[in-house]
Amino acid sequence: MVDASELHGSFVLSSGATSSVYFDKFRFLTRPELLRDVAHAVAGLLAPGTALLGAPEGAAMLLVAAVSLETGLPVTVVRKEPKEYGTRAQVEGEVLPGSITTLVEDVSTTGHQVRRAAEVLAGAGADVQRIVLAIDRGGADHLREAGYDVGAIAVLRPTE
Repeated sequence: MVDASELHGSFVLSSGATSSVYFDKFRFLTRPELLRDVAHAVAGLLAPGTALLGAPEGAAMLLVAAVSLETGLPVTVVRKEPKEYGTRAQVEGEVLPGSITTLVEDVSTTGHQVRRAAEVLAGAGADVQRIVLAIDRGGADHLREAGYDVGAIAVLRPTE
């Protein structure tokens, strides 16, 4: 996963920071053999008793779908904003009150997007017990400071 996704150059991260190292999640999320391996590793880090998997809207949806196929667990997706039509939902998929939930994210540098998703899921009745990151570029620090239990497949803190 890391070898396939690590790029060197000059990159602007989603946080706005610049970095000489970038992890292109699509280089492992779009290759079946790597996606299968990453999904298996994520499945091994789920919170005990997980009954629901969640992901923020975006590329993490590919990973959470693969983890769902690996585990047989249902999925919920948290939109960045409630949709403006139909159900006007921000949380897609059924969330039973108190469902022990593990939230899945691909690459996290700041943790802000996945933290917002966790807060929205909690507001919808989920019991977010753990957040699992495929690649932690520093986001886990913010999430832990906010009180979340965080696991990661790879922890990469490159010096800039």
